[in-house]
Amino acid sequence: MRKLLNTLYVLSPNKYLALEGENIVITEDDQLITRFPLHTIECVCYFGYRGASPALLGKCADMQIAFYFFSPSGRFLAQTVGEAKGNILLRRTQYRMADDDQTSLRLSKWFIIGKVYNSRWILERAKRDHPDKIDLKHFESVSHTLYESLSTISDIHDSETLLGVEGKMAEQYFSCFNDLILRNKASFYFDVRSRRPPRDYVNALLSFGYVILAKDCASALSSVGLDPYVGFFHRDRPGRQSLALDLMEELRSVLVDRFVLYLINLGIIDEKMFEKPIDESGVRLTEQGRKIFLSEWQKRKQESLKHPYLQDSIPWGLVPFAQSMLLARYLRADIDGYPPFLWK
Repeated sequence: MRKLLNTLYVLSPNKYLALEGENIVITEDDQLITRFPLHTIECVCYFGYRGASPALLGKCADMQIAFYFFSPSGRFLAQTVGEAKGNILLRRTQYRMADDDQTSLRLSKWFIIGKVYNSRWILERAKRDHPDKIDLKHFESVSHTLYESLSTISDIHDSETLLGVEGKMAEQYFSCFNDLILRNKASFYFDVRSRRPPRDYVNALLSFGYVILAKDCASALSSVGLDPYVGFFHRDRPGRQSLALDLMEELRSVLVDRFVLYLINLGIIDEKMFEKPIDESGVRLTEQGRKIFLSEWQKRKQESLKHPYLQDSIPWGLVPFAQSMLLARYLRADIDGYPPFLWK
């Protein structure tokens, strides 16, 4: 299993990144701020506009260190990509299978089964831990609906029907989300999922978390030799990392949704850490809010769990890599089916 290294998040738009020997150096107004050894870094996420030196980008590409550029609000802008070192035979298999409708549907159903299963267990845990703070009858109804849909998904024969069922189950799950918020509900409330742009604090946290998770999934897929742009459930679209979006479907609720609820319910994030920029119509985290979010995210990634299929203890941060590895094994016909990540 791969070792979990650090992700370097640079949040100030005034920081500039350069290469010095085998180190990333960060400067501001030509003054040295800090440096990090490259061998301890597996990914750099830069939120700003000043950028990085060509020498650093080239070195990161050579060392297979993913480098992502975001706007200060968290919108993905671009990434640097080194020489593809994945197994060409694996990628050719991936492309052939993505072009086959039935194979794509089979994989898509596994991704969505994982998503629905994990969403249901978020609700089941709430029923167990906070029965007096939620609408228990509604939670039981939604949990039952999600459970029944698992067999429905297995019997689906076309991608359009699967897409419809996935959307309905997501709507059912999010109908319970406001009850999962246990603190400061005057400021942190959830009515409906709004994406572009997020209209409230909770949606801003979810959107930011999903962006980070998508890039973690893309890096994991690339590391095992797969092309993150060629998906099975999410079809080809220029500039979209469709396979990364496929992989994160089963991980959204357990990695991001639970984490967002943790930040809110423990009071780690409050309403002062958000802003509504004049030039944008949505809500976003302030720089301080993003620092706290990402600091806590790094801590969460270091926590361990027992992988339900591999039966090994691994950090949460390696779950996308473990699932990418299992997907590659399935595409190579080393295992009979892709085992989605089923958390309980």
